[in-house]
Amino acid sequence: MNNDLFIEMECKQFTKKGQVACGDDYQLLSLENENRSLAVLSDGLGSGVKAHLLANMTTTMALRFMRSNMDILSSVETIMDSLPVCEVRKISYATFSMVDLRLGGKTQVVEMGNPQYIHLRGTVEIPAQNHRKIVSKHWPDREVDIYELRMEPGDRLIIASDGVTQAGLGKKPYKFGWRRSGELEFCQDLIRRDPQISARDLANAVAFQALSINPEGCVDDISCLVIYLRHPRVLRILTGPPYHKEYDRDFAMLANSGADDVIICGGTTATIIERELKKKVEIDLKLMRVSGDLPPPGRIPGVGLVTEGIITLSRVCSVLENGKEEEAPLAAREIINRMMEHDSIEFIVGTKVNEAHQDPNLPIELELRRNIIRKLADILEHKFRKKISIKYY
Repeated sequence: MNNDLFIEMECKQFTKKGQVACGDDYQLLSLENENRSLAVLSDGLGSGVKAHLLANMTTTMALRFMRSNMDILSSVETIMDSLPVCEVRKISYATFSMVDLRLGGKTQVVEMGNPQYIHLRGTVEIPAQNHRKIVSKHWPDREVDIYELRMEPGDRLIIASDGVTQAGLGKKPYKFGWRRSGELEFCQDLIRRDPQISARDLANAVAFQALSINPEGCVDDISCLVIYLRHPRVLRILTGPPYHKEYDRDFAMLANSGADDVIICGGTTATIIERELKKKVEIDLKLMRVSGDLPPPGRIPGVGLVTEGIITLSRVCSVLENGKEEEAPLAAREIINRMMEHDSIEFIVGTKVNEAHQDPNLPIELELRRNIIRKLADILEHKFRKKISIKYY
């Protein structure tokens, strides 16, 4: 990936009430060696498990065809020919949006049946540079729209299923649904109020708004996918004391990269930062009531977030792996929120064994810390598409 730019891709979904599976599906893929990112959102015919099967087959094939640069018409025909036929409706169908974003080059959006994408530069909607339609001889009733556009730093693409644009359909004041125009105005208003809003937060906001418009709850599967091209946000996590005490000063100076971009994990680590930077950890004791089964987080003013060390990082690892973030203790949630708000995460790992955790017969604390960091790095890189680096001190 180009070190000067980062492509943030996030999607938020809600499943139609009464169903166990979302009838929409999405897949995202970052090809760093090609400075290229791919995204597909599909809406399967109907709802529930059968719709999910159609949508998942569509996203899987579309992603594979895009990656191999297969001809668009051939791709679409292969997808439509491959989908199983619904026994009730006697048709096979799934709508889709495909995005192929290349840094420094043109971005291509291919859509069939989905609401048209939104391209925003700040709050200004940007029209496509080129737009053409193709129709398959095999499927003459299905038009495919192909758009070419150029993404600049700060631009966003918003892709949604019809569960967003048709939210509130037939209900006051949304007789014709929220529509694309309502979605567009909502996104523009959010960006106007928060120009740096992340793809994650924007996708969440759009999906929650569509859900809130429906008085009966989620009456159709809802999906909003946001792609945000911007300069990368780097988070630095310091944990464990340096092996040599004479490196404490250099180690502490690494915490001076911005209060929103630093997390200090571990009491000994925090003590070193306090001593070398001549600043004190501040903890709001009221947080004890809501901190769960981990010590409450603190802060070093002007430096960053401070938490307990190995146990908290281990809990973060478990939550990221298994989900249920809302049930995590406060300190773990704060770390996860910062991780999700950043694109590149640097782990600065001290290699001195902490005597407070060391078995006198088996000095495993250092290896435990390393294993947790490695596992965290693996989850963040492969599940959440974060760029990871680990440096040992």
